[in-house]
Amino acid sequence: MKACTKINLKGLNLEEITAQMAALGERAYRAHQIYQWLYQKNATDWVQMSNISLALREKLSALFLLNSVTLKSSVPSQSDGSVKFLFELIDGNLIEAVYMPEGRRRTVCLSSQCGCPISCAFCATGLMGLRRNLTAGEIIDQLLFINANMPEPATNVVFMGMGEPFLNYENVMRATQIFNSELGPQLSARHITISTCGIIPGIERFIAEDRRYKLAISLNATTDAQRDKIIPINRKYRIAELLNAAKNYTRVSRRRITFEYILIAGLNDSLADAKRLVELLSPIPCKINLIPYNENPQFPYRAPNNEYLNEFIRAIYRASFAVTVRRSKGLDIAAACGQLYVAAQTGS
Repeated sequence: MKACTKINLKGLNLEEITAQMAALGERAYRAHQIYQWLYQKNATDWVQMSNISLALREKLSALFLLNSVTLKSSVPSQSDGSVKFLFELIDGNLIEAVYMPEGRRRTVCLSSQCGCPISCAFCATGLMGLRRNLTAGEIIDQLLFINANMPEPATNVVFMGMGEPFLNYENVMRATQIFNSELGPQLSARHITISTCGIIPGIERFIAEDRRYKLAISLNATTDAQRDKIIPINRKYRIAELLNAAKNYTRVSRRRITFEYILIAGLNDSLADAKRLVELLSPIPCKINLIPYNENPQFPYRAPNNEYLNEFIRAIYRASFAVTVRRSKGLDIAAACGQLYVAAQTGS
């Protein structure tokens, strides 16, 4: 595939777009206009930028790319209103993102990598391996495309799609800053959630930089022996170290952290697990999302039956932290937690 020499405007912040306009001899207000067209008005074609002269639009078209993803397909759920989007990147690689409406909330689940290197034993994305990190523009374009093509734009963004966000830290944070900006989609920091499997250097950097976004940790086990089986990175970052990082986050940020716990029958759903979970998390200001495993024929795991699930819930319900049971959306279109997967990749 022939390399593209144009600069991708998506992913550039206001200061960088201002510098690009200055290099073209344009005034700073042009950068504000372009930034707003890109990130707030969802422009996908130069012709839409109606307050910019035709001569400048032609110059911009010759120098810059406007779109970094194109839609390959979209699949609506017949049960809950979710929509899964398959996007093609400029190099031919493919990624998925999901739109999930619920009441007044409209959450978009974004991918941060094409594939994933973590290879959690229950997650389909890991079967792809890691193709590459996404650029900030490719992350941003997922949201902008969905906002432009759904009846109502996103109110919330979660980085829970393909990939481990803290292994693509720079581009994820660049994207979130644009999501959070006044001339952009104007998503408040408390409506943006970064989810990690436990990359401790990423958590520590997140804390040190005082990022105001919500933080979620996929815990999914109460002992290192359990977690080693399903989340290989646990062999590097042990549960005790991970919980210490979580405790430090709550101390420094003065915000509650979210733990996600996927319940897998016979692995981590016993009453002993419930008791350990209470002991592990009670010292930490947090809430926990219990997620019954979304079954996949590619894996041997099963969700606990309702009796085991209810016993587990009863065992932790009186804990000091908040407990919710999250039923994944998009189950009928393979868009639920742990199900995002692209069978064929065309990129080099």
